[in-house]
Amino acid sequence: MSLRHRSKLRIWAGGAALAAASLLLCGAACAQYPGQMTKDPKKSPELRAVAVLEWTGDLGKPKACRIVPVTVLDQGQLQDGGVYLARPEPMALAGEVEYELEKNGKTIGLFDIENSGQEQGSWVGYGKWKPMPGPPKPKPVVAKIEDNEDDDKPVLHRKKHAGDPTRGSGSASSGSSSSGSGAGSGTTGSSSGSSTASNAPSDPDRPVLHKHTDDSASASSGSGAGDPDQPKIKKDKKQPEDEARVESLPDVTDPDRPRLKRGKSSDSGPGVAPSLMGLPTDMEQAVAVSDVKSRPEHPWSYSWANPDDEAKMKAQLEDVARSALGLNAPPPPAPKKTTAAKTGATHKSLKTAPAPEPAPLVDEQFRVFELAYGSGATLVLTAHTDAPKDRMKFVTLIAQPDLYGNLLVLFKSVTDGAHLDETPRMKLIDAVDAMADNRGELLFELRGDTQRQFALFRVLRGQAEKLFVTGGGEFGLASN
Repeated sequence: MSLRHRSKLRIWAGGAALAAASLLLCGAACAQYPGQMTKDPKKSPELRAVAVLEWTGDLGKPKACRIVPVTVLDQGQLQDGGVYLARPEPMALAGEVEYELEKNGKTIGLFDIENSGQEQGSWVGYGKWKPMPGPPKPKPVVAKIEDNEDDDKPVLHRKKHAGDPTRGSGSASSGSSSSGSGAGSGTTGSSSGSSTASNAPSDPDRPVLHKHTDDSASASSGSGAGDPDQPKIKKDKKQPEDEARVESLPDVTDPDRPRLKRGKSSDSGPGVAPSLMGLPTDMEQAVAVSDVKSRPEHPWSYSWANPDDEAKMKAQLEDVARSALGLNAPPPPAPKKTTAAKTGATHKSLKTAPAPEPAPLVDEQFRVFELAYGSGATLVLTAHTDAPKDRMKFVTLIAQPDLYGNLLVLFKSVTDGAHLDETPRMKLIDAVDAMADNRGELLFELRGDTQRQFALFRVLRGQAEKLFVTGGGEFGLASN
């Protein structure tokens, strides 16, 4: 089992039974956990948490980031991740819980929670964004050289005998032999050979090969006195004492008194990552999932059979959005009639005014999903008008093409800047499998003036219904 999956919510799958056993002692707290407790690890409750990672900066190297819990799936029921089993932090933000960051169903990184806190009354988590671990590197293969005595491969070498002399004695023997042979040939040759072999020349300038002895080497080895004024490097065996370390405090009896010590404390707790405060304009969001099981990736992108169909559907959905925002251009004026005389005849010509350009949709986001394998396309469009905040209008559309290729709008939400706390603006984050049934739900952020929530929508059988809303669902979603 890898560390990546061991540090996920799996630590709660076994710990949930122990926690629930203590909750059975009080009836009010027991109602918070609906799962059946068992000691069998195969029958332990399956947990799956969905959260939203928010950050500023580059992908993978954020300047500041935080994670906001959305749901916890326990025994097939969706619980509010921001308050579920909070002691005091919710279970989804416990230390060492690991989330997989997803974009369009593909994992783009990991996020390990180190600590958590409250921002504006809601729990958020802080930690580190880590890249996905790569494949393990293959171990280098070391070639082994084995000496096989039974190898029949021939080897060339000089055969040695017990009576063979060394190289120096061989030379002398050969010189003696040559002088002997010279003696046999004549007296002059014997005398010349004898003087050459035994009497060395007395030339003082003749170079002589010998091993050079360094003064420093002889001094270090103790064989020579060396230069008495030569500086010597001596290794001090006595280490300097650590004067900044305090071993004991005999005059202090208070065990809770803080003490200054050198080095980092082993129980200083996890480091606090830079927190992301408020809702900056450059903030980005991504889906985060933590599961006790390893599940294969499920991309949510839809592949069109005809690429032209996507542009056609997008144009139709943009027309519906402009109508909902009141951006449709007024009808063109009636064509003017002009009379022109040509060769005594009167002709009537009609001049058609050019069609006006469509009004722009600000911050338009258009996505096409395949929320289940083999299902059709699900289109989502969000946009707003170009106006001051109090008069700005927002629209969110969920649609699907029908059997005849026409656009069928399943959900429409329209609001303005003056009524955001009654009907919030909906911002699409991504699709996510929150129910662990291999089917994607659409995750939206519901943002008002003073509060915000997250909502899951399930698109099934030609309908888009609200599946879950965090925070009890204070927002009323206008749909028609």
